[in-house]
Amino acid sequence: MDSILYSTDAATLSPVALFLQADWVVKGVMIGLLLASIWTWAIIIGFAARLKRTGRASEKFERDFWKAEDIDTLYRVHGDSDLPSARVFASGILEWRRSTKAKTIDREGTRARLATVMGSAVAGEIDKLSDRLNILATVGAVAPFVGLFGTVWGIMRAFTSIAAEQNSSLAVVAPGIAEALFATALGLFAAIPAVIAFNRFSHGINRLEARLNRFADGFHSMLSRELESER
Repeated sequence: MDSILYSTDAATLSPVALFLQADWVVKGVMIGLLLASIWTWAIIIGFAARLKRTGRASEKFERDFWKAEDIDTLYRVHGDSDLPSARVFASGILEWRRSTKAKTIDREGTRARLATVMGSAVAGEIDKLSDRLNILATVGAVAPFVGLFGTVWGIMRAFTSIAAEQNSSLAVVAPGIAEALFATALGLFAAIPAVIAFNRFSHGINRLEARLNRFADGFHSMLSRELESER
C-alpha cells in the first residue's frame, strides 16, 4: 500500500504533472523558459558549427594568400567570397587600387587609408559573426529571474492553498512548492548553457578577431613595401 501511494505521489510530482497542475501564470513562465532553452540550443549548435567552419576556411585562405605569386589572380578568385579573411583582403585591394591610380601617390595617406579600411573590415566581420551572442547573454541574464518569478508565484499559490483549506500538511503545500521549484529549475536549465556558450563563443570570436588583425597587419606591411617601390 505504501509503495502504491509513493508511486502516485511520484507521478503527481513528475515534470508533466507539475506543468499541468500549475496555474496559467506559472505555465506561461514554464513555456517561455522552455522556448528560450530550445532557442538557446539552436543558436549554440548553429554558432559552434559556423565558428569552426569559418576558422578552418580562414586558415586555408591565409595559407593560399601567403603562397600566392599573383595577388590580382587571388582577388579574382576570392574577391566576392563571404569569408572574413577574404573580405578584409578585398577591402585592402580595393583601397590600394583607388589610392595608387593617380599619377602622384600620397604614400603616407595611402598607408593610413589602408589601415583604416582594413581595420573597419575586421570590425564589421566580427560584428556580423557575433550578432547572435547578445541573445545568449540576454537568456543567461534574464532566465534565472523569470524562473524566480515563477517560484515566487508558486509559493504564493501554496500559501493561498494553506489559507483556503486551513491545512498546512505536506499534501496541501507540496504541489505549489514543487511547481515553484520546477520553474526555478527551468530558468537554470535555460540560463546555464547560455552563459557557458556565451563565454566560450566570446573567446572564439576574440581569437578570430586577433587572427584577422594579424592578417590585416601582414597584408598592410606587404602593400606598404610595394608602395615604396612605386614611382
